[in-house]
Amino acid sequence: MLNVYEQVSRNKIRSSLIIILFVVFITLVSYFITQYTNTGDGMIIYALGFSATSGIVSFFYGDKIILSLNKARPVNRKEFFNYYTTTENLAASSQIPVPQMYVIDSPAPNAFATGRDPEHATICITTGLLSKLNRTQLEGVIAHELSHVKNYDIRLMMIVSILVGSLSILIRTTSRRSSSRNQKSNLSGIFALIGVFLLILSPLIAKLIQLAISRRREYLADASAVKLTRQPQGLISALQIISQDSNILRSASTATASLYIINPFKKNKIASLFSTHPPVENRITALQQML
Repeated sequence: MLNVYEQVSRNKIRSSLIIILFVVFITLVSYFITQYTNTGDGMIIYALGFSATSGIVSFFYGDKIILSLNKARPVNRKEFFNYYTTTENLAASSQIPVPQMYVIDSPAPNAFATGRDPEHATICITTGLLSKLNRTQLEGVIAHELSHVKNYDIRLMMIVSILVGSLSILIRTTSRRSSSRNQKSNLSGIFALIGVFLLILSPLIAKLIQLAISRRREYLADASAVKLTRQPQGLISALQIISQDSNILRSASTATASLYIINPFKKNKIASLFSTHPPVENRITALQQML
């Protein structure tokens, strides 16, 4: 397993590499469509501009987009005292700035962290998590998320989440633009086939991009959380409660599922096959070895 410093370095490199590969992939797809639909070079320029803009936006504003998509709201010390003070104390112990704190009004217990670096980080948890965990369990969850912050997992996961969402938007947009310009083309049948192929393929590509994020980051965050709190049982019981809860987090999406401490679609067997999270049972077994 990589040590913390190696993981941070790798996450920084991967973040830049994924943005570059995303721009290159979209440009190649647009060129392919252009060649078979006689729509000119305008589509390539459009797609290149869209993908480059998506990369920039995901880096600087991805956290705000993700919080908005999840209908999260900021918290204050008076309303959520345990959440606020626990985060402050653990951030001080981790020697990182105190992140912004948000909540999602949902009975489904879950949590995630986002942002581009420890200086621009946010932790978000559900009200269901706050109501169902005691302070020791809450410390385990927040320590896990702070570990993602310190290890720069948040940058990598945030960029991937935004680019995955924008990929399907771009494919559909370029398909419509090409179709409207090519209604009288003899190649319309070929284009229709290509369009359908790309629409089917884009979700698979998106999942492959997400799966490119190693599941080992969750094990590392779990281990780092225990090192911070010195209480493996707190995180173990928290994971058990979250994984066994039957409530659905309706604000979650397939694009942002990789951010959460536990896959929000845990009850969906098909979605679980492509989960970026290792099985909860394996994570608990690894934590039990630290008792």
